[in-house]
Amino acid sequence: MTEVPPTGFSPSLVLIMKAAPDAAVHRIDRSHRTPATKAKMAQRIVLTASEGVTDLHALMNAAVDEGHVPAA
Repeated sequence: MTEVPPTGFSPSLVLIMKAAPDAAVHRIDRSHRTPATKAKMAQRIVLTASEGVTDLHALMNAAVDEGHVPAA
């Protein structure tokens, strides 16, 4: 697992980050919609946001990219 350094996310960014996985999960194959894959997608959102990405659609796309490969 990738370590993400502590970052001060704004309250509005946290709301965006919370919305992104819910929307992104509907864009991956049903067979991949496991709790482990969803967790992997959420981790990708946090990592992407910590790199400075704050756009909902960009965070969703990053999560979908991660969700195309199911968690092991």
